Amino acid sequence: MWLPTPVYERLPQLWLLLGLLFIAGGLYLGIDLPISLGYIAIGLGCCACGASVALIRARYRRSTSGENGQEVPTE
Repeated sequence: MWLPTPVYERLPQLWLLLGLLFIAGGLYLGIDLPISLGYIAIGLGCCACGASVALIRARYRRSTSGENGQEVPTE
C-alpha cells in the first residue's frame, strides 16, 4: 500500500499522538479500573512504535546520505 508523502512523513507523529490520547484516556477513567491499565499499556506501545519508526528512518536517511556522495559530518 502506497501512502502519499505528507501522510508517510507524519506517521511517527501520528503514533505518538495516538499514544498520548490513549494514556490521557486511561488516566481520565482512573487508575482503579482494569481497562484504564490497558489503555495506558496501549498508549505506551503506540508511543514506542512512533519513536522507533522515527529512529529507524533517521538512521536509514543518515546512512544513505553518505552513500550518495554527500559528506556526513563525523563527531
